Amino acid sequence: MMKKLVIAGALLTLAGCVQVDNYNDVVKAPAPAGLEGYWQSKGPQSEMMSPDAIASLIVTKNGDTLDCRQWQRVIATPGKLMQRDAQTYNVTSGLDIYPIERSGNTLQYDRMTLVRVDRLTTECEQAWKKATAARTAAQTATPSGH
Repeated sequence: MMKKLVIAGALLTLAGCVQVDNYNDVVKAPAPAGLEGYWQSKGPQSEMMSPDAIASLIVTKNGDTLDCRQWQRVIATPGKLMQRDAQTYNVTSGLDIYPIERSGNTLQYDRMTLVRVDRLTTECEQAWKKATAARTAAQTATPSGH
């Protein structure tokens, strides 16, 4: 049994899988050049529940993110960028890990294609403000003299 676990672990490592067990242990990386901004799905995406669904990704310069998906309701999950080798990932607070590939003003993210946009949808903008306020409150509640 132990031998099977070791082999399975080696295969996962070789396959390039990334695993995170504790969100707080993830070292946040600043956004690589050109990644900061608002990104949104354009047109129907096979990975979304409906052709009317919209996926958005917000990336700040210092590496904070918000994965915002909306259709009949809004699901917004804060996260942070992580660098592993030459690959950039978005790690959500729910421990979902998505590689990010940028080519100009287009992103490949969670099997979807997102394009750079100037503005968020109203719903995702509200979710971003709420997530930012929660993050600020958590930072001020944490003593800085560790």
